[in-house]
Amino acid sequence: MAKRADGDSSTVKEARPPVIVWNKERERFETEDKEAFLQYHLRDVGLVAAAANSSDNPEQEKRKGAAVVMDMVHTYVPRSKRGMGLAALLCDAAFAHAQCHSMLVIPTCSYISDTYLPRNPAWNFLVCNGEPKSSM
Repeated sequence: MAKRADGDSSTVKEARPPVIVWNKERERFETEDKEAFLQYHLRDVGLVAAAANSSDNPEQEKRKGAAVVMDMVHTYVPRSKRGMGLAALLCDAAFAHAQCHSMLVIPTCSYISDTYLPRNPAWNFLVCNGEPKSSM
């Protein structure tokens, strides 16, 4: 239990972090209320190379030859829920899912490519740097 900032010993109810759910049928990760989501498309691309310098990184070398990539096409958070870190939580879930399923990622969504990945460079090893390109 937490104390209030003013030193009062009464407890403050701690907010539970938003739960992100994988909706396989709709190809998206979403909040429980389904208002915020990250849309993706799975693409069967046959054999692909993870990156030009894959031999420099053992993680990328393991993913060489992946037959399916996750094209992350759109992230949406309604105006009323912005500023809460939901977009990053959606991305965290999607990238963790891709990693667990040995998939590479195409970051088509501008939020993911321009904001999320620069802030979270540890996920760069999953990014498909060569062909294929997004279908969008």
